[in-house]
Amino acid sequence: LRGREQLRACYEAGPCGYVLYWQLTTLGVACDVVAPTLVPTKPGDRVKTDRRDAETLARCHRAGDLTRVWVPDAAHEALRDLVRAREAAQQDQLRARHRLGKLLLRHGIRPPPGAQPWSQRHRRWLDTLPLDPPALQATMDDYLHEVDHAAARLERLEGTLDAAVAAAPAPLRAVIAALQTLRGVRQVTAATIVREVGLLSRFTHPRQLMGYSGTVPAEHSSGARVQRGAITKTGNAHLRRVLVEAAWAYRFPPKCGKALRTRQRGQPDAITAIAWKAQHRLSTRYRRLLGRGKPTPQVVTAVARELVGFIWAIGIAAERAGTAAAAA
Repeated sequence: LRGREQLRACYEAGPCGYVLYWQLTTLGVACDVVAPTLVPTKPGDRVKTDRRDAETLARCHRAGDLTRVWVPDAAHEALRDLVRAREAAQQDQLRARHRLGKLLLRHGIRPPPGAQPWSQRHRRWLDTLPLDPPALQATMDDYLHEVDHAAARLERLEGTLDAAVAAAPAPLRAVIAALQTLRGVRQVTAATIVREVGLLSRFTHPRQLMGYSGTVPAEHSSGARVQRGAITKTGNAHLRRVLVEAAWAYRFPPKCGKALRTRQRGQPDAITAIAWKAQHRLSTRYRRLLGRGKPTPQVVTAVARELVGFIWAIGIAAERAGTAAAAA
C-alpha cells in the first residue's frame, strides 16, 4: 500500500496577505503563495471564473509551472508594514505641503527672498501671513494644520521604527548596520531593503536581485536584432523607490564624510572596502553616462541598478558573518 501523500495547496498573492499561508502550514499543509502575474494563460481564453481559475492553479501547481513568492513570518511582516506606513506618511506630508504651496501660488503669494521652502524662516512667514477674505484664511489654516499633522505622524513612525530596529534579532541588525556603510543608505533605507527583500542570500546572483527590484531593462530581441527598452518595473516598487533615492548620492565625487564614517565605525574592513569601491564605481558611472548625453533620471536608474550589486555583496557578507557568529 502506498503511504499517505501530503496535502498541497496554493493561492495567488493578493490583498489577503499571508494569513491563510500561516494557518495552512500550521495544520501541516504544504502551501505555496504564487505570483498572479506569472500564472500561465492561454491567449485565446476569454472566459474567467473562480472555478476555472482554481482548476488552472491546480494543474499548473501539479506541473510545477507556478512561480512562488517569498513569504515572511508574522514578525517580519509586521515590521514591513511599519516601514510602509512610514513611507505612506512621508508621501502624505509631501502632498500636504504641495497642496498648501499651490494654494499660495494660485493667489500670487510668494515667500520672502532667501526663505527656503519649509525652513524655520519659511514656517514663521506662514504663521504670520494675513490673508483676505476670511474664507481663504480658513483654507490656509486647515492646510497648515494638515502639514503639521503629517510631520508629527512621520516623526512618531520614525521613532517607532528606530525602536523596532533596535529590538530586532542580532543577525538582522547586523545586515541593516552593514548596508549603512554605503553612501546614500541610512537606517530607514537599509531597513526598507531588508524588510522588502528578506534574506539576501536567497538570491544566488545579484542579477536576480536586480530583476526582483525591477531595475533591469525590458528586452525584445530575436536573432541578430537586439532591442532593449525602459526598465521592467515588474518587481517590488517600494524597494525600487529607495534604491533610486540612494542612487542620487553618487552624483558627487567619492568622499567619506563625518556621518558616513560614523555609520562605518565598527564594521569589518571587507564590508567598508566594498562600500568604498561602490563610491568609485558608481560615481564614475554617473559621470560617464551623463557625458554621453543621457537624461539624468535614466542615468540615476542605471546607477541604482548597479548599486543593487553592491547591496547584495554587503548583505551576503553580513549574513555569513552573522551565521558564523551564531555557530561559534
